[in-house]
Amino acid sequence: MNVLLVDDEPNVLKTLTICLKSMGLDVTACKSPTEALGVMRERTHFDLAFIDLKMYPIDGIELMRQIQQMQPEITVVIITAHGTVSTAVEAIKKGAFDYLQKPFDLEELRRFIEKALQFHALKQENSQLRAELERAQGAAGEIITRNPAMLELITLAGRVADTPLTVLVEGESGTGKELFAALIHRKSSRASRPFVRVNCAALPENLLESELFGHAKGAFTGAHKDRVGRFELADKGTIFLDEVGELPLQLQAKLLRVLQSYEFERLGESRTRHVDVRVIAATNRDLVAEIAAGRFREDLYYRLNAVRIRIPPLRERREDIPLLAQHFIEKYVPAGMSGLKLSVEALALISEHEWKGNVRELENVISRAVFLARGGEITSAELPEEFRGYTAQPSPSSQTLEAMERDHIARVIAESKSFEEAARKLDIDSATLWRKRRKYNL
Repeated sequence: MNVLLVDDEPNVLKTLTICLKSMGLDVTACKSPTEALGVMRERTHFDLAFIDLKMYPIDGIELMRQIQQMQPEITVVIITAHGTVSTAVEAIKKGAFDYLQKPFDLEELRRFIEKALQFHALKQENSQLRAELERAQGAAGEIITRNPAMLELITLAGRVADTPLTVLVEGESGTGKELFAALIHRKSSRASRPFVRVNCAALPENLLESELFGHAKGAFTGAHKDRVGRFELADKGTIFLDEVGELPLQLQAKLLRVLQSYEFERLGESRTRHVDVRVIAATNRDLVAEIAAGRFREDLYYRLNAVRIRIPPLRERREDIPLLAQHFIEKYVPAGMSGLKLSVEALALISEHEWKGNVRELENVISRAVFLARGGEITSAELPEEFRGYTAQPSPSSQTLEAMERDHIARVIAESKSFEEAARKLDIDSATLWRKRRKYNL
């Protein structure tokens, strides 16, 4: 990480330089605002700037304004004497992260620098997440991911979208099976036609046949008029049968006939009806096990399973957790409020959680945290109690991988002339390297 120091007091410059360099940071010290602006115009990037409030020919607030115009992502700390604290608070309102009051001792200074570095790392990560979020949404609508397996599934969905093949989407509850079904419909030539959803687990068995295929007036008690079923509503479009494993065997036979001939009769009438419909089914059950138990027809399974998409659970794609969390923060943040972010601790806690309810559970946790948050960040206090008491226990294999990563990072840092050079060799940004350096106590 590159740090800019601007102060017209040599002793302050010297103290700050020694402290920052001892923490592995690259430091550029300037004795005046004019010198600092010259360096800024020549140098490509600074992460952090410590700026004295009282200087000549321009003061620290004006220097901060000019620096932030050149590098909007820079994190600025104002250095102030005891009598100018009120002015420093005004600087915070204008974009400074915080103020550092003189005189200061080394231990206090180290703690303050740690806090500033954490803030900058989190700000940089949030910026990267927003950029990735825009790319992910642009590529796949509402499917937000950077996981290689998920990206391959999105590609597969696009390839089969404009074919007549039935698709079976498998995955645990809350993984986003309906999103894949909607994506396939949206990318097909049927996109302008209906996309009809049926939750087979949510309807009572005695109503399910009528819901799918419709009924004639008088077909059963309460059938006061003809009813159009979901298959007819989906004609020329797509029908999505969610939790298809819940269908009773009698209806499985009728569904199989529709898949073979695209023909059916409404309940209570003999007229055969024909539909042109694309079928996408989803299940959180192991249908092979259901076949073995006699609860699901093998011939129907093979009809549905022309193309199989298995969505991995969230615990198998942990790299998506920060990205999804940022998406849900932006989704639920109240109008007029912006800049809400996860604290470093909260991000670590949600990244280690098992997420048995998958993306749906994550959305519920984040929406709750957004409404409970005070100030500009979500802390561990806004997470459910089970998160605050949770400490991840790495498996032996992950411990081995972490040890390998630590040794590799330590070796690269030792072989590099600067922190920035080490980050380049490792192909990560300086903020990420800083967090790993703290994690491994290097």
